[in-house]
Amino acid sequence: MTLATSPALVEVPEGTSINTILADRVARSGDEALIERRAAPDGPWTAVSARQFEDEVLAVARGLAARGIEAGDRVAIMSRTRYEWTLLDFAIWAAGAVAVPVYETSSPEQVQWILSDADVSLVVVESRAHADTVAGVRTSLPRLEDILLIDDGAVLDLRKAGTNLSAGIVAERRDAVRRDDLATIIYTSGSTGRPKGVELTHGNFAHLTMNAAVGIPELLQAENARTLLFLPLAHVFARFVEVATIAGNAVLGHAPDIKNLVGDLGSFRPTYLLAVPRVFEKVYNSAEQKASSGIKAKIFNWSARVAEDYSRAMDLPDGPGGALKARHAIADKLVFSKLKATMGGQLRWAVSGGAPLGERLGHFFRGACVTILEGYGLTESTAPTTVNRPGQIVIGSVGPAFFGTDIRIADDGEVLLRGPHIFRGYRNQPELTAEAFSDGWFRTGDLGQLDEHDHLHITGRKKEIIVTAGGKNVAPAVLEDRLRAHPIVSQVVAVGDQRPFIGAIVTLDAEMLPGWCSANGLPQLSVDQARVHKRVLAELDKAVAYANEAVSQAESIRKITVLDIDFTEANGYLTPSIKVKRSKVLEDFAEIIDAMYSTRSRRDHVTPAP
Repeated sequence: MTLATSPALVEVPEGTSINTILADRVARSGDEALIERRAAPDGPWTAVSARQFEDEVLAVARGLAARGIEAGDRVAIMSRTRYEWTLLDFAIWAAGAVAVPVYETSSPEQVQWILSDADVSLVVVESRAHADTVAGVRTSLPRLEDILLIDDGAVLDLRKAGTNLSAGIVAERRDAVRRDDLATIIYTSGSTGRPKGVELTHGNFAHLTMNAAVGIPELLQAENARTLLFLPLAHVFARFVEVATIAGNAVLGHAPDIKNLVGDLGSFRPTYLLAVPRVFEKVYNSAEQKASSGIKAKIFNWSARVAEDYSRAMDLPDGPGGALKARHAIADKLVFSKLKATMGGQLRWAVSGGAPLGERLGHFFRGACVTILEGYGLTESTAPTTVNRPGQIVIGSVGPAFFGTDIRIADDGEVLLRGPHIFRGYRNQPELTAEAFSDGWFRTGDLGQLDEHDHLHITGRKKEIIVTAGGKNVAPAVLEDRLRAHPIVSQVVAVGDQRPFIGAIVTLDAEMLPGWCSANGLPQLSVDQARVHKRVLAELDKAVAYANEAVSQAESIRKITVLDIDFTEANGYLTPSIKVKRSKVLEDFAEIIDAMYSTRSRRDHVTPAP
């Protein structure tokens, strides 16, 4: 199978934009809640009706126009995920301008590049620290006219600035925006090289979100549907959900601080979520750790097996049998109900993207408490281009083609895409844009295959394929994902290009380590102590063996080196979307990698970093 296609359910007229999506929602919902927000981190959730939100959007848009923002101008937002981001997004679009998201953790160099390349004229930042970051590079940004602070009342100031401007000016601008007009420039997180500005149109977003609202009603149209955004709105995945929620009939909430996520989930009580696999790994590992020993551990492990068996039985023609249903009911009372409660008690669906989820987690969560719809997409495809849908789930795949999407597998295994959601080009880089397309197909750089159900399975990245000295091509993703599934493993980078065998760089999870040590009768170990401890190394040997079960002997990991640090965004080894910067790891740890191959031994064992 090398070609799959899925027809669009909704055709997007030329006059459609994100502005018309909001207007249509106001016409449908009126005084019903569109967003719920908090004035304080632990305060009550207050409803903002569709009509109230639109009024505030137009008021802020008038303020932007009064400050000199013209149609087509670029306005940047640098903030955590909060209500004001969504408000500013829609106000910028209503003013006919282009929104440029900036990660709130971006370095001065990254900020300078994005604001310069996008030719930004106004920046709205969340905090004084963000303002200082922008101010520090302002001398190299002659086009930048001002910096506004959300924490200092930027939204209110914009509303005041627009009071003397005719409302008709913004109404004309909003109505003039068309499907093919530029909506946003999203800069890739830069796991390799300098970030590229991906230009996405109103039509890109309209096609995906309008088709999602019709094609996945279980999430977006269900009674009392609601979602809590906690991923960065600087990322295309969160921006898609922001617009899709409004295209449907769901209520949107924002959680700016991941440290408060459990409490926020409990009070907001979402019915669907979007997250990256690392979030689900953390939820599973935390639940396993709480039942760390004795009868509790036996109950959890038994329940986990029941969840997986139940999920797999759901794919059979007759479904789960009576005995399995009975075991499932017991496991629900003992374990699953507690998991549901930690996620708010109403969660039925979750959408996972950004990295492979893995069959183990997919089956566990579906059998336990929530069905995870794993999908696949890129910034260049405006987020989802495939996704498992209710009634069309193949766990382990990233789903069938999204509505209106064509998928082709090239002769070398590369996944090629075509559809109305594909970006129009990289900003200021026409040569790179031309290289990204082949006969009208977007070249994703990912490797994959289509199964008998036309579901896509991603097998790796073309640029990350490891070719051993023996000529074996190895896709590292499957090894890394399985090894990272262990509770005390944080990050994994497989190595071995032009080497005699596959090795891996491993970091330990400092948050999970204390609980694991306690459960295994060990004293509390620091990361530096754990990485050389015999029991820990023996445990990692077992994790390596589990990872190797998925591949041939020639592809298996023979050695791992355990570092004394973790990969984080702060130290430059993770992107804001929690992807490892592989090239930087390979460069900075080159000596450690060389040391892994200093002996000719081919035996499996682990080696702590020097």
